[in-house]
Amino acid sequence: MRRLIINADDFGLTPGVNRAILEAHAQGVVTSATLMASASAFDHAVRLARSVPGFDLGCHIVLVDGSPVSNPSEIRTLTDSGRNGEFERHLSSFAARAVRGGLNPEQIEREAIAQIAKLQAARISVSHIDTHKHLHALPQILRPLLRAAKARGIRAIRNPFGRIAFSLIAGRPKLWKQWGEVTVLNALAGRFCRAVAAQGMITPDGSLGIAATGELDEQLFHLVLENIPEGTWEFVTHPGYSDADLDRIRTRLRNSRETELRLLTSTQTRDSLARHGIELISYRNLL
Repeated sequence: MRRLIINADDFGLTPGVNRAILEAHAQGVVTSATLMASASAFDHAVRLARSVPGFDLGCHIVLVDGSPVSNPSEIRTLTDSGRNGEFERHLSSFAARAVRGGLNPEQIEREAIAQIAKLQAARISVSHIDTHKHLHALPQILRPLLRAAKARGIRAIRNPFGRIAFSLIAGRPKLWKQWGEVTVLNALAGRFCRAVAAQGMITPDGSLGIAATGELDEQLFHLVLENIPEGTWEFVTHPGYSDADLDRIRTRLRNSRETELRLLTSTQTRDSLARHGIELISYRNLL
């Protein structure tokens, strides 16, 4: 049996991203989405979500390149002193601080709880969590996030470790670096699964699409679908509209968001899923 969760990240980033995610759910194959608590279009996302009862939403926890929900004075190890209480902008710098033990785990837990609680206060039934930039692949981030999720009654978390054969991207040099990074991180997958199980939480068998982020097109998308292994997997997507609002956001994903929206709402995509016997589920179905 092959089951697939198709999750749209960055709900709340801009109104255009929000509209695209709802379209990809209502008219396409997106089954779940994760909402950013401190993003500028959070309120707009909540209003849209309420118009679609039953839409499965999780919390897209942001600890880098964004703003905290907590008072910055309470999470000083997570913020950049030169950016007026904002998070560290660069992933590499944040990861280095985490590995060196420079991040207070209690502060990570406090901020994660605050972000989840903001969604729940807006009457969002939060089914699962994941992280911006997949930071919970690092054990130093994962452990306090698991505690935060349990404290807020959440039982599911994204498995950020991906499987995509190099043969699928061999002719795409732009993806080689991402593929290499994902492959290196996969060494932490066993540790991740043990930590999740120890907390009594659940997770899919892994994630697809991470190595193709920003370069996903119709050909690669269908190749990945054809090669999904047995089990329950998550396909990570970033649909959106590349508009003036997105121009004001610091993100490398712009035109690629519209490409993904077209893929996710295409009848060929739904036909391909059916042809390969892949069952679409949400995180709520997983629970």
